[in-house]
Amino acid sequence: MAEAAIAPHPEQPRALPGFERIRRYWDPAHRVWAAKLLPGEFYVNRGNEMIVTTLGSCVAACIRDPKRGVGGMNHFMLPTRGGDPESWLNDPVNLATRYGNNAMEQLINRILKLGARRQDLEIKLFGGGRVLKGVTTDIGRRNIEFAMAYCTTEALTLISHDLGGAYPRKVQFFPDTGRAFSKKLYHTCNQTLIEREEHYLHELEEEPVSGGDVDLFE
Repeated sequence: MAEAAIAPHPEQPRALPGFERIRRYWDPAHRVWAAKLLPGEFYVNRGNEMIVTTLGSCVAACIRDPKRGVGGMNHFMLPTRGGDPESWLNDPVNLATRYGNNAMEQLINRILKLGARRQDLEIKLFGGGRVLKGVTTDIGRRNIEFAMAYCTTEALTLISHDLGGAYPRKVQFFPDTGRAFSKKLYHTCNQTLIEREEHYLHELEEEPVSGGDVDLFE
């Protein structure tokens, strides 16, 4: 019996200026091109493209303008440069996007430059798990408190969130439709998580993981 022909996938869309270095790949399960974010990165698009990341104590904000079909995601490691959830108000805007204050401003500004309007933005938040059992400081909780306070202070519309808990997550976001999937990763060993979080804090790359239940955030 002849093997079934594999349907060709569409040509990879060109990344918007400034995002050429983000790793992108064809996702056969969803049949879309996807951009994979590492800690400290963010990505914006306006077409049929998925954005993916894996979170431990880090937080990702998925932001879009539903009227204009443009949006993006960030992945930040710490709430602010000094670690004080309130200090982001006074921080300069040129901090590395591993910090939540700069990651939020950079992402929002890029979306607005594509024609979005601030009053129409919708936000979904993910991550902030307490995955480092032997660490006294709950970095995930600090990231959550920052992200929630930022949305309140900036009068941004937070429509859903999946935050906290003891497990990491894989997040998939479709800026054109607003669909977001959060998949808890129950079977990642503690040592792997500890090493990954240490890598986050030193701006190194995360390892891919899989497994767990999937929740859809419409």
